[in-house]
Amino acid sequence: MPELTWQKSTYSSEASSCVYIATAPDGTIRLRESDEPEAILTTSRTGLRTLITAIKAGDAAPS
Repeated sequence: MPELTWQKSTYSSEASSCVYIATAPDGTIRLRESDEPEAILTTSRTGLRTLITAIKAGDAAPS
C-alpha cells in the first residue's frame, strides 16, 4: 500500500488522542487515532458523512 498523507482533525486538541484522516488511492477514507496508529478504520465518504452527522446530533454516544 502506498504511503498515506494523514491530516489531523481540526477538532483534535494539541494533546494526545488526536484523530487523523487520509484518503487512499482507491478513494476510501482511512481513520486512525494517535494512541493506536496501527489500528486503521476504512470507510466511504458516505459512511464518514453519516458518522459525523450522528456525532453532531448526539446520536453516537457510547452506551
